[in-house]
Amino acid sequence: MIPQRLKKGDTIGLISPSDVITKEDLEIINRSICLMESSGFKVKLGKYALVNTLGYGATAKEKAQDINNLFQDPEVKAIFCICGGFNSNSTFDYIDYDKIKYQPKIVCGFSDSTSLLNVIYNKTGLVTFHGPTFKALTSWQTEYGYKEVMKRFYEAGLSIGEAGEEYKTIKEGKAKGILVGGNLSLVSQMSSGKYQIDFTDKILFLEELFLETPPALVSNHLYNMKQNGVFDKIKGIWLGNYDGSISIEQILLDTLEGEYNFPIIKSDNFGHIDKKTVIPIGTMAKIDTEKEIKIELLENCIE
Repeated sequence: MIPQRLKKGDTIGLISPSDVITKEDLEIINRSICLMESSGFKVKLGKYALVNTLGYGATAKEKAQDINNLFQDPEVKAIFCICGGFNSNSTFDYIDYDKIKYQPKIVCGFSDSTSLLNVIYNKTGLVTFHGPTFKALTSWQTEYGYKEVMKRFYEAGLSIGEAGEEYKTIKEGKAKGILVGGNLSLVSQMSSGKYQIDFTDKILFLEELFLETPPALVSNHLYNMKQNGVFDKIKGIWLGNYDGSISIEQILLDTLEGEYNFPIIKSDNFGHIDKKTVIPIGTMAKIDTEKEIKIELLENCIE
C-alpha cells in the first residue's frame, strides 16, 4: 500500500512523537514552515505537537491521538515527525492501525522515528519513509534533505540520493528484498517483543549517531540482533553514516564473524548528517555490488 504524491496546495501535518519541542527548536521549525509554504504547501500542527504535559513531552495517548487525528484528517496529505529524540514507541498501543489502512498517507522522519515508521509498515502494510524530520529540512547547512523530500514526495522520483555519491562494497553479492530499518539502536530494540520487525527476506538499512552510541554500544546492538536471529532472515545490509573512531562496517564484520553470505554495502547519504536520502520502508529494492550505484528501488513507493 503506497500513499499519494504531494500536490501544490496540499497540507502537511506535524507530530511530535519523540522529544518535547523547545523554544530553541521553534525558530528552526518556523523556518521549515516558511520553506514549505513558499513551496506551495500548507502546514498544520497536531493538537499536542507543542504540548509538554509530562515535563519531557506529551503523554503517549496525546501523541497517538495526534497521529490518529492527522491520518483521519481529509485535509492532511503527509505527516512529518517534527524532530527525533526518544520514546516514540510509547505510542504503539494507542495507534489506530485499522484506520491508517483506509487513510494511507506519507509519513516521514528519522532517528527515533525509526520505531514509528517500522511499526506502521508492519501493522498496516503502508510504505513509510525514512528521511528528514520537519525540523531537519532547515536545520542543516544544505538543501539536500529538502530536495530529497521534493523528489520523492512531489515528483514521485525513484532515484536514491544524488549523482556521484560513493558506494562501498563491504561484502560482494546480489540480493532483492523489501527495505526495512533506520537507526540501529531502535532496530535492535525491535528485533524481539510485541512490536518486533519482520526481517524475513528483507534488505536492512542501518545508521547510527556516534555521539550517543560509541563502538562498544554499536557492537551491543548488533549482537542483540544476531542473538535474536535477525541476520539469519535478511537478504542484505545497507549501512549509512556513522562517524565513530571505528567504522560501523568493521563492527558489523566483527559481529558476523564470517557466518553469513549476504551482500553488504555502505554509503554516506543517510543518517544523522545533512545528506538524508528519503528511503521507503516497505518497498522492494535490489543490491548489486557490481554496479556503481549499488542499491536501487524496484517499484513505485508513491502514487
